[in-house]
Amino acid sequence: MRLRATFLFILLMLSGSLKAQEQSQDLKVGLVLSGGGAKGLAHIGALKVIEESGIRIDYIGGTSMGAIIGGLYASGYSATQLDSIFRAQDFDKLIQDELPRDARTFYEKADAEKYAITLPFDGFKVGVPASFSKGQNVYNLLWQLTQHLGGEVDFTQMPIPFFCMATDVELGTQVMLESGYLPRALTASGALPSLFSPVELDGRVLIDGGVINNYPVDELRAKGMDIIIGIDVQDELRDREQLASALDVLVQINNFRTIQAMDTKIPKTDIYINPAIDDFTVVSFDQGNAIVQSGIDAALEQLDAMKELAAKQQNPPLEYKVNQPSETLKINRVDISGNEKYTRSYVLGKLRLKSPSETSFASFSDGVKNLMATGNFQAIDYDFNKTPDDSTQVSITLKESKSRMLLRLGAHYDNLYKSAALVNMTFKRVLTNNDIVSLDLIAGDNIRYNFDYYVDKGYYWSIGLRSYLNEFETNVPQELFLNDVIDPGPLNKLALEYFEWTNQVYVQTLIGNAFAFGVGVEHKRFNQFSDTFGLTPGESRTYFDETDYGSLLGFLKYDTRDDVYFPTKGFFFEGQINVYLTASGRNDRFKEFSIAKARLGGAKRFGDFTVFVGTEGGFKIGDDSTRTFDFFLGGYGFRQTGNLMPFIGLEPLSFRGDTYLKADLRLDYEIFAKNHLFGVVNIANIGNNLFTNNQWIDGIDYSGYGLGYGFETFAGPLQLIYSYSPEVAESNWYVSLGFWF
Repeated sequence: MRLRATFLFILLMLSGSLKAQEQSQDLKVGLVLSGGGAKGLAHIGALKVIEESGIRIDYIGGTSMGAIIGGLYASGYSATQLDSIFRAQDFDKLIQDELPRDARTFYEKADAEKYAITLPFDGFKVGVPASFSKGQNVYNLLWQLTQHLGGEVDFTQMPIPFFCMATDVELGTQVMLESGYLPRALTASGALPSLFSPVELDGRVLIDGGVINNYPVDELRAKGMDIIIGIDVQDELRDREQLASALDVLVQINNFRTIQAMDTKIPKTDIYINPAIDDFTVVSFDQGNAIVQSGIDAALEQLDAMKELAAKQQNPPLEYKVNQPSETLKINRVDISGNEKYTRSYVLGKLRLKSPSETSFASFSDGVKNLMATGNFQAIDYDFNKTPDDSTQVSITLKESKSRMLLRLGAHYDNLYKSAALVNMTFKRVLTNNDIVSLDLIAGDNIRYNFDYYVDKGYYWSIGLRSYLNEFETNVPQELFLNDVIDPGPLNKLALEYFEWTNQVYVQTLIGNAFAFGVGVEHKRFNQFSDTFGLTPGESRTYFDETDYGSLLGFLKYDTRDDVYFPTKGFFFEGQINVYLTASGRNDRFKEFSIAKARLGGAKRFGDFTVFVGTEGGFKIGDDSTRTFDFFLGGYGFRQTGNLMPFIGLEPLSFRGDTYLKADLRLDYEIFAKNHLFGVVNIANIGNNLFTNNQWIDGIDYSGYGLGYGFETFAGPLQLIYSYSPEVAESNWYVSLGFWF
């Protein structure tokens, strides 16, 4: 009896000991996040529910979009913070590497606003870009979001230990990234082939980890995790009705391996969350709200199981807190590698960076955008590391673009030049490492060209050579040209042939990071004639001018607009003066004179409305016998050149004079993305010697009103405007298609 009691006592003691041991065990929970492009935004919704359940996440493994969201979450951001961050992004600009306009130099701004298509053209052979995007904007964003980590880190030492998967494109093997610079690792894991350029990291060329392993559950279990929660946002195989294009078939083939692998990976997942995302694609970022909600809905189905799991954990979840570093950077050293063709001073000049110096994260980020805007670099990697004296060491790794030749295409239509097709050839590093040669050939109803040679020296004096031919034929009021010559009788209009050939050599520098100031010399040949009739017996052509002019040139520019066609913010100023000293040709009455002109304006957005206000003017100083350089008023939709000044409400070249003043007011309502309804009011005075006889303030000579619709496309804006001018009692329709050139 005593033996039996002793045995029962021992059993009770052992049972209590085992129960206490079970209660003291703290379950380790791992979280695996799959790739899926925009569908990966569902991870954010699921993470919100996971936080609500009270589960402590001990390790995160992710691939592609799962790596990006998982890496940021592991670095200390909460799901709510991630939701706010991603809602604030313009994914079109992010993915397309679209740079803010103010990141470009004045030359680059004009150069980037003409072409719809750009292709490699090395060896005069048309190539295909290696990818749709270089991924630089994605890298810049991840850099900004991970500065609190302070440079290269061991990912296992982050607030939540983390790893991500990439693919070695040369070997076809998977690569687990567990240390280094987090933005670089996340960019490599998400480098979707054909969409983003491969990432060079530690001697390997890496692409999207989803190519080999899009759901790294085995790797996560190997980290000692007791329980695995998985969020799967991968595509399902589509049926024949859904395979509507060659792209759909290619995506289906690419998904074979990863989808089939899930047959064995799902059973290894203890809590499997599979959001309903079949209605979305990998680029459905514009439906981000619905995708996040799908993650919430799917995770709520597992909420009871997650709460039960959370109750078995003894230590609390991570308290989410990201300590942003100081805005001021004390830079004591800048290391630059990878620059073979471009000097250290060129790179630092574009970055607007010196060492030692003080700057800010925002200024450094703007400098990176300036450097990327040159188009001379395939990738720009950078990281910051603190030194013992609490200053910062910046390491910049460059990958120079191998392409030295580009083929660029564009098309345009307006009421003055009519239809035009543009072919551009651009050559880089022709005579020096900092130069660029660009040739536009424009064919259509009128033949034109633009040639530019530019040596960019940043804050030092840059050198430019420009040549362009501008010609068109249009009907103009006869009094603009004939009243000073003959009595035209019943003739109302004549057909004007306008030919302007300009050549400039100039030097240019920057003033205060904002203004471009330049001086130079200019040759201009004007040829203006009409075949309507001849003044000389036996001739059918009348010449109004056929002369070569030589002048000194000076200009000052300022431009912070975010867009030249539909600006929502920023200001601009353009001022130019030409001092004409010589003439050779039909103009035998020439005496020295000067032409000065300026434009300025600004835009401000209020909700969905943008208000633009502008003013401009020009005048002649000196001899008034040469009328060729008069200002012509009228028309819309063409690139402003020479002294042809657009004016809503009038036909092109409706009025002329050696002095003009003009003001504009434009109200733009963006009814939905890239679609605009706008109204325009402009007023002007134009005539001869307006400042001398005080006629510039005696009233308004001409006014015009317009109502239009505009649509932004990859090939430029499409605009249709109805206008009316009460002074001439006429209405006009303007059609402008494509970038202006």
